[in-house]
Amino acid sequence: MNLPNKITIFRVCMIPVFVIFLLFEDIPYFNFIALAVFAVASFSDFLDGHIARKYNLVTTFGKFMDPLADKILVCTALIILIEYDKIPAVIVAIIMARDFIISGFRTIAADKGIVIAAGWTGKVKTVVQMVMCMLLLFTADPTYDSIIFQIADVLGEIAMWLALILTVVSLMIYLWDNREVLQEKHE
Repeated sequence: MNLPNKITIFRVCMIPVFVIFLLFEDIPYFNFIALAVFAVASFSDFLDGHIARKYNLVTTFGKFMDPLADKILVCTALIILIEYDKIPAVIVAIIMARDFIISGFRTIAADKGIVIAAGWTGKVKTVVQMVMCMLLLFTADPTYDSIIFQIADVLGEIAMWLALILTVVSLMIYLWDNREVLQEKHE
């Protein structure tokens, strides 16, 4: 297993650590610790992709597992953020539905021997979702109240709506760009 794939596996292993810190609200600064874990895991997404491309270490495993690790990380954060009243469940449902549709689409493509890597719109969507999660995690503890938290809250709200728009747009672009995967070949 090459280094980028190990970094991807590391990102998946960080998810339970992230969840543990959010479960224990009695720990001082629990949301900041969870935010730090989430930020490290998110940065590992950039790092593994950069290394894979720079050193020509792109693998089929990486093309499959890297976007899946991102989805698991972001969806886990979003589900927990519902509990903290930081994001409406309907937005999380739309984001997760998009991810399930793409995963199903990739399964159909793989069945046909086609491996579809993440496109640029999906990558932008992922970055915006990760930034949104970080902003919402920053303000997850309601006991903090200052101008910094109010600004972060507004920025988190803006990022949430931008993430929703990018989620829908990137899905439409992805399906359109790969529509031949759904076409049946008759012999």
